[in-house]
Amino acid sequence: MIEWIYVKRLLDYLEEDVMPEDITTKFLEGIKARGVVKCKDSGILAGNRFVIPFLNYLGFSNINGEKDGSEVNKNDVVLIFEGNADVLTVERLILNFLGKLSGIATITNLMVKRAREVNPNVRISGTRKTTPGFRLFEKYAIEVGGGDPHRYNLSDAVLIKDNHIALYGNIEELIKRVKSSVSFTKIIEVEVSSYEDAIRAYKAGADAILLDNMKPYEILPIVNELKGKVILEVSGGVTPDNVVDYAKTGVDVISSGYITHSSRSLDFSLDVGKNLILEKLFK
Repeated sequence: MIEWIYVKRLLDYLEEDVMPEDITTKFLEGIKARGVVKCKDSGILAGNRFVIPFLNYLGFSNINGEKDGSEVNKNDVVLIFEGNADVLTVERLILNFLGKLSGIATITNLMVKRAREVNPNVRISGTRKTTPGFRLFEKYAIEVGGGDPHRYNLSDAVLIKDNHIALYGNIEELIKRVKSSVSFTKIIEVEVSSYEDAIRAYKAGADAILLDNMKPYEILPIVNELKGKVILEVSGGVTPDNVVDYAKTGVDVISSGYITHSSRSLDFSLDVGKNLILEKLFK
């Protein structure tokens, strides 16, 4: 059932590119072909988990691919599949899909490695700054890269942000109201932007505190006071260039929208032909 949900999403994306028809490839009807997808970059592969069952559903055969999470380099073959000339009809969707997810996995992996050199237990997390309709896959790519997906949607956890507090008027009373009603299975996180509000949120019973758009030197006193007492997360403007500075503060979680909204897609290409010789394509 879960695999079908993934396939259905990809069918919707394919419809965007194909409907009402592929007016070029239809003139090649009946010609047998093999598609060979190669990486033109270096990074972490993500997306074959979904592409392979998708191609199988469409009726392609002899499908084989590298596992997600594999390190790939230029000219590495990551996927092969056989069928008719409609290999060309699905080409762009597959390349876009693998490129986007692999780009996210790659930048996540880079940030995880950099951060854990100075803070071995820190988690690098995504945010909800995702592409509409594509969050399921982008969150998956973050996990492939070694990161934490964070909330998938607004029902996953309570996150009291600055605007919630502005509307309600009192941070302590709002936390108390939420704690009295929300399920025990949901943690309560509070967004703050100062040392004073972090202490207030902790004393009011927050399970986690999100230090929003604060500089590392502003975060250090909060970590010194609250480390081990509450989950400490930092967010806002975190990139591969400054992630080490934030990791050094000792926070538990570093979340970054950069991972999904600014990561560069990896470049993939598809070679196709009638008489391609199948050699040992995979490691």
